[in-house]
Order: sequence, then C-alpha cells, then structure tokens
Amino acid sequence: MKFLDEAKVYVRSGDGGPGCVSFRREKFIEFGGPNGGDGGRGGDVWIECVQGLNTLIDYRYRQHFKARKGEHGMGSNCHGAKGEDVVLQVPAGTQVLSEDGETLIADMTEVGQKVRLAKGGNGGFGNAYFTTSTNRAPRHANPGLEGQEMWVILRLKLIADAGLVGLPNAGKSTFLATVTAAKPKIADYPFTTLHPGLGVVRSDEREFVLADIPGLIEGAHEGVGLGDRFLAHVERCRVLLHLVEGTSEHAGKAYKLVRRELEAYGGGLTDKPEIVALSKADALDPETRKQQLARLKRAAGRNAMVLSAASGEGVPEALRAIQAQLDAGAAAEAETAEPAAPWQP
Repeated sequence: MKFLDEAKVYVRSGDGGPGCVSFRREKFIEFGGPNGGDGGRGGDVWIECVQGLNTLIDYRYRQHFKARKGEHGMGSNCHGAKGEDVVLQVPAGTQVLSEDGETLIADMTEVGQKVRLAKGGNGGFGNAYFTTSTNRAPRHANPGLEGQEMWVILRLKLIADAGLVGLPNAGKSTFLATVTAAKPKIADYPFTTLHPGLGVVRSDEREFVLADIPGLIEGAHEGVGLGDRFLAHVERCRVLLHLVEGTSEHAGKAYKLVRRELEAYGGGLTDKPEIVALSKADALDPETRKQQLARLKRAAGRNAMVLSAASGEGVPEALRAIQAQLDAGAAAEAETAEPAAPWQP
C-alpha cells in the first residue's frame, strides 16, 4: 500500500427537497384543503477519525464526494426523506484545511472524532405550511435550499511519541527495525526510506510509538532531495532522537546541517527535547570513535550517546533516555493542566 500524506478533495452537501403543492380530495368529504408535505433536508458531509488507517491513499483515486439530495414532499402531508450523509474516514493526525492550504477547519487527533464539513440544505415548505385564516388554499410551495460545496485539503501528520531525524544513511531505519517489529527497507545507499515509517517500542514494560523520517540533506527546505515535506510528521513528536553517522567525514558538521534544516522549516522543531547519538559505532576504531564523539559534543553543546543498531550497543540506553524525556514531558503537562472544578451538590 502506498503512503500518501496529502490529498485535495471536493465535497458537496445535498440540496433540500422541494415542498409539494397538493389538495385533499376524497369522496364524501365536503371540505378538502391543502395537504402538501415539506421536502426533506439534504445529506451532510462529515469527516471521521477511525482506527486502522495510516495513510490517505483512499483519496488518491477518488476526489469528489457528494451527499444525496432530500426527497421532495408529497400529498397527504407526506414529508420527503432526508438525503443520505457522506462520511470521509481518515487516520488519526489528519488536518482538514481550506482550499488556501492555511486555514485550519478541523484537526482529527482522536479516534471517534467526527466533524461536519458541509451542512445539507433545508427542505422547502409544502403548501400546507402556508395555510392561514385568510388564505385557506395556498397554491405555492418553497424550493429546497442548495447545499454547501468546497474544496478541502487533507494533510496527515503522523502521531508518534518520538521521531528519528538525521542525514540519509545515518542508521535510522536499522534502529527502527531493531527496536520495533517494523520492517523498513534497509540498504547501503542514500534515500532508502522514501516515506515515514512507524513502530511500537516495548522497553522495560513500557510502550511508545517511534517514527522514522526520511533523511534530510542540505537545502531540503528549498526542495533539494526529498525536501522537507515529511518534517510535518515530526511536529507531533514529543522527543527527537538525532542520529549522526559515525562514519561521516565530520560528525559535528553533519549535526549542524540537519539543525539548520530544522530551523529553516520552523514549526517549533528546534524547541523539542533532543537526544543526540553517534550511530554506526561498530564500524569505528577506538581513535575515530573518540574523535567523532568529541566533534559531535562540541557541535551539539551537550552530551552525546554512542550506539550501534547492528550490534545493540547503546540501544537500551537510548530507549531509556527517550522514555525519560517522555515521562518528564507528561509530568510537565500534568502540572500545567488546570485542576478539575470541585464537585458541588
């Protein structure tokens, strides 16, 4: 299944059904009268967050969604039926934007969340509605109101607790495959990862979701390489694990390059808690390891870990560091949360 994180769709709610002009005529009934029913309301267009989806591929081959029109009213005071609704199902983390791509209509973050995008038009009144003491036989009815139509942009931002960032071939996919049951493509050439991957990490009887983001290169914010379009998936991550390849020419320069791209993208990525690690340590001799680690510490201005996903060195420590940052963030959120109002009889 292909990964698709953005789609543009057209939605239109149903028109309301027209009212009916009808008069009661029955044998042996001396006085008849108007009995035209109202038209039915048009169907609505809803968007719903459901479980089991992780891509917007369903909207790659179908972009138009129209709700049914309301049925017209009929005689004998029969009202028309309501038009059938249309429900767009999306994965958790989907944002609904207006056609300009900037105005946020809805942010679907929880399974079961449901938002109405377009309201169906009201049905028209039948002639029975217009009966008054002075107008006993009205001969007109209302047409139904038109539905709403719009183009919306669906943009998926994966919901993960921690995200992996770094240059291509930094060992992100290998790390993800080591600590989770995910099976990303792994090869010894750049841009092996072409779309984000997710995995569930189970460590010390705890669980968290880890996201692997395709590698960044210099000029990614200008569209070089795969660009920075996948960095949107890191916006929802609470912790970043920055992997710097130990076999690179200069670990400090590699670290700063990625940080510049994160700053150019914005979105508060540089403000997130970051764990820095020198990857592929198994391929380094002791002298090179010491030199690259010193360069990385100077560039990052903090302590850096040494790990190797292939040999397992430093992997448990990295997972514990991520979990500690997640716990610290959860504790900070709990402190800033407003206390519940006391119960009053």
